[in-house]
Amino acid sequence: MTSSTLDLRIIPVTPFAQNCSLLFDTKSRAGVLVDPGGEAQKLMAAAKEANVTIKEIWLTHGHLDHAGGADEIREALGVPVIGPHKDDQFWMDDIEMHWEKYGHKNMGRNVVPDRYLEDGETLSLAGVDFKVAHTPGHTPGHVVIYNQQMKIAFVGDVIFRGSIGRTDFPKSNHQDLLNSITQKLWPLGGDMRFIPGHGPMSTFEQERKDNAFVADDVIGTRGQNSTGVM
Repeated sequence: MTSSTLDLRIIPVTPFAQNCSLLFDTKSRAGVLVDPGGEAQKLMAAAKEANVTIKEIWLTHGHLDHAGGADEIREALGVPVIGPHKDDQFWMDDIEMHWEKYGHKNMGRNVVPDRYLEDGETLSLAGVDFKVAHTPGHTPGHVVIYNQQMKIAFVGDVIFRGSIGRTDFPKSNHQDLLNSITQKLWPLGGDMRFIPGHGPMSTFEQERKDNAFVADDVIGTRGQNSTGVM
């Protein structure tokens, strides 16, 4: 992605191949990491190789594969962790326990953000503003971070190419997820490109055409009866 002076690199991390995004300004080389789920050393090395100075860490939600590397990077670089919404703190309190359940004892750390996010707030990088939408469903405190002019959205695990987020977790809610997608994401426009937590990028227009869970012609039928993929 190149728009204005911002550029983007997607760096998959953890056994879940989670899409961590390195978003940075090509002039100042200031950047942020969006959803550093683990492999903190790999992410910091990637930023160093790109000559990017990390200024902040942005989290879309509190699951282990999205937030697990945040505390280690914060400690190493002295940068704040921002997001998600406070309702996801219970997930971030148990990151270490959940990684152990998956057999990866030192993959990630528990984290308490320096700042939680609310619907309608703004984040900034190099003078470019990104809006925040609270999008519960997959988790209660999930947020989406987007820029309307650049047509780019970091959607975490709300929606994927051809699928949607799971809603069989504690405090997940399938109808809330559908509402978040149709009421918060679709109004941003069909040409909005999105980076999901897993898998390839897509656009909202494409998902409205053929996503088996939330396409326009299935949202009221099959879309009500499944739990998604991640």
